[in-house]
Amino acid sequence: MKDFIRLTDLRSEQVYEIFHIADEVGSGKYSGFLAGKSVVLFFPASGIRTRVTFERGIHLLGGQSILFPGETLDKKEDIRDVCGYLDNWADMIIVRHKEIGLVESLAAYSGIPVVNAMTDSNHPCEILSDLYSLSKCRENFVKDKYLFCGKSGNIGLAWKEAAAVMGFELSQCCGAGYEMEGVRVYHDIKEAVPGKDIVCTDSLPAGALQDFEACQVTREIMDLANRGALLNPCPPFYRGEEVSEDVIQSEYFVGYEFKKSLLAVQQAVMIWCLQPIVAG
Repeated sequence: MKDFIRLTDLRSEQVYEIFHIADEVGSGKYSGFLAGKSVVLFFPASGIRTRVTFERGIHLLGGQSILFPGETLDKKEDIRDVCGYLDNWADMIIVRHKEIGLVESLAAYSGIPVVNAMTDSNHPCEILSDLYSLSKCRENFVKDKYLFCGKSGNIGLAWKEAAAVMGFELSQCCGAGYEMEGVRVYHDIKEAVPGKDIVCTDSLPAGALQDFEACQVTREIMDLANRGALLNPCPPFYRGEEVSEDVIQSEYFVGYEFKKSLLAVQQAVMIWCLQPIVAG
C-alpha cells in the first residue's frame, strides 16, 4: 500500500502506471475493487469537483464513503490517536485540509493509505488529472511548453511538482511579489505567452487583482501562443479576472469535458494506493 501526498513522491513511470489504471477503469476491469471496503473522507463544505468525483468513484468501485467536515481534524485529540482508531475500521483516508503537515502526519501514523485531496501547498489529484487529459489530446504532452498564470500557491506549486517529475518546461506569469522559486518568471503576459503550448491559470485573491492587470489571458493573447495551444484554467475561474470572457468562449479553452478524467484518475489513484508495493 502507498500514500499519495505530493507528485514529487512519484517517479514518472509511476505516473504512467496510474494513467494505465485509469484507462483500465474505463473498461470496467476494476468493477467491485472496493467491495467491502470503507473510505473515510475529510472535506470542507466548499468542496465540489474533487469531492463529487471521489465519492462517486468510491461508489462505482463498490466501496463505502464516510464523510466528515475537514475541520473535524482541527481538534485537541492527537492525530496519532485519530489514526490508531480509524485503522480499525477504514481502508483508506482521503483528506482535504489547508495544512499539508497534517496530511503528512496522517500518512505517518496511519496503517492505511492516505490521499491528499488538496492543501494550501499543492493539489496533486487535480494536476495529475489534467496531465492525463493532456496525454489524450496532445502528441507528446511532456514536450509541450507550459505557462502558469497566477500566484505562488497550491495550483502553481502542484504544476511545479509535475514539471519536476515529468520533465516538461514550466514558466510563470504573475504580478511582482507572487513568484514561485525555481521557475522562469514573466510579469507581462504579452512576453510570457509566445512559444507556449499549454497555458494554465488559477483564480486570484480579490486584493491581488490590480497586481495582475498585465497577466490576464485573453483570446488576443492566446493568438500569440504556439499553433494549437490550449488554455487550461483551474476551476473555479472568473471571467473578467484571470481570464477574459472571449477566451473562455474560444477554441483555446479546453472545455468542461477536459475535467471528466478527474473521476477515472482519482479512482486510479485509490486503486494504485491499495495495490501491493512491487519490489525493485
